[in-house]
Amino acid sequence: MSVRSTLPRKRKIRDIEESVKAVRKIPGTGVGDDGTQSRIFQLESQVSESRRHYNNIATLLSISQSSDEQNEDDIAAAVSLCRVFCRLMASGNMLVTKRSATDAEGMIIRWLEERYDDYLEVLLNMLKGSSTRQVSYSSFEIAYHSLKNFVQSTALTLLMRLVKDEGSCSKARQEHSFPTRRYSKILRTILELPSTSQAREELVQKYINGYDDVRFYTFGIIHELSAETRCSELLQTFISNTLSVLSSIQAESPSGNDVDKFYITPPSKKKNQHYSTTAYRKRVQQAWLALFRLGLSKKQRKIVLGLVSSRIAPYFLKAELLMDFLTDSFNVGGSTSLLALSGLYYLIQEKNLDYPMFYQKLYSLLDAGVLHSRQRSRFFRLLDTFLASTHLPAALVASFIKKLSRLSLQAPPAGIVVVVPWIYNLLKRHPTCTFMVHREIHGKARSEQLRNEGMDDPFNPNEEDPMETDAISSSLWEIEMLQSHYHPNVATLARVISEQFTKQAYNMEDFLDHSYATMLDMEFSKDIKKQPVVEYEIPKKVFTGEDGTEAVSDDRLVMKLWDFS
Repeated sequence: MSVRSTLPRKRKIRDIEESVKAVRKIPGTGVGDDGTQSRIFQLESQVSESRRHYNNIATLLSISQSSDEQNEDDIAAAVSLCRVFCRLMASGNMLVTKRSATDAEGMIIRWLEERYDDYLEVLLNMLKGSSTRQVSYSSFEIAYHSLKNFVQSTALTLLMRLVKDEGSCSKARQEHSFPTRRYSKILRTILELPSTSQAREELVQKYINGYDDVRFYTFGIIHELSAETRCSELLQTFISNTLSVLSSIQAESPSGNDVDKFYITPPSKKKNQHYSTTAYRKRVQQAWLALFRLGLSKKQRKIVLGLVSSRIAPYFLKAELLMDFLTDSFNVGGSTSLLALSGLYYLIQEKNLDYPMFYQKLYSLLDAGVLHSRQRSRFFRLLDTFLASTHLPAALVASFIKKLSRLSLQAPPAGIVVVVPWIYNLLKRHPTCTFMVHREIHGKARSEQLRNEGMDDPFNPNEEDPMETDAISSSLWEIEMLQSHYHPNVATLARVISEQFTKQAYNMEDFLDHSYATMLDMEFSKDIKKQPVVEYEIPKKVFTGEDGTEAVSDDRLVMKLWDFS
């Protein structure tokens, strides 16, 4: 190992040593003793001097596990052991060679490997926080959490340093030899920690997002761990943490080959799987599909559906594998169905997948609650995207226009002010549908009959197929009724449909976030051109008898009204 490669390691471990000294200042963490610290450094230096002092490794292990409550002595022993094992790996004293194949040499190496496994278990327990006893006094709660986060961060740093040195000092020095077995234990421990732990975020930001090879193996290990954890008691915690990790990974572009940030010594051959876009995308695909099979809650499903278009589908080798998940998500109902259709639309538009039932499922979402929902603005944003194409059949577009016009009759004003501009824009985009606004009646007899008898609306609101509703033969009489709406803003906006279509298309963002509160604020902010006539003098009597003597006072009137109610 070169001097240059060892400098960052020494610097990081030195930073940990300086942080260990700061632990003394935290109440409730135990007070170390300078004699113990000196003894730890002496034991470490003796191991480096001669093989006769290998038993010092067992002594350091016992110090790191000396108490149920973590203190600075335990952490200092753990740091010293990290340096000891890194030196042993760098010098080749832990590798079995032809020269060390004798019984004596092999026994020493096996003993070192056993102590190395014991040390890894110590660090994993520190990472779990199982050795840190919670302080019951409220005054020490902050100190406890600070210590726990510090211990977990230190353990993670030491574990990842061992992963790096173990991979760099393996037999195949010229190849990329990533210690997946060691890293798998670390990742499993991280994914089974409580959601409040900061170790997961540190692993993602510092190592997974920072190095291409760590990210490459993370996807593969998640796929393997998902199958092993399916029957575990910590399944829900594992699912939540796995989703958090996968959604936080900043993956490279699937078409790029800029793989140059390696945590372990980079491979020499460019044909290695780490440089293969296909191999990388396959691992991403396997990790996400494994998570789907574990079973997601409704909240988790929404998070995944929001990432389909940006973080998931672009990295799938076979995008059609998402179809079953998206179809099942649509059957959940509500806003989940809308997000599922958004993912399906991406697959249709970008991946050229055939899904003939898309617009029929979109049409089924138009029900009485869509204009009352809190997701109304998101719904119309996506609906505007889905119907943006000018090549859609006029009968299909007319069904959406007519159905929303019918629903607007029972919608709140904040919902109507979204529907009317949206219909106007759609009519501008599809001029064939303007027959629903104005249709000339040919023939005097037919015109006379309609004026005297009227006609039935040919639109069938119960038809599930938007191509069969016959909405194109109907009219937008619902919008004309809205021109007499009690709210003046709604009535004024609805009159736009009756005017000539000379205005530019509306910007929907100006209407999507309206509510009762915003509409009232708009009314209050208007300048009053003419003062309204109001009664400014409060009368002392409200009712007077026929003879002018008997009257009901204000207080008695209130009591009578209260009794009546």
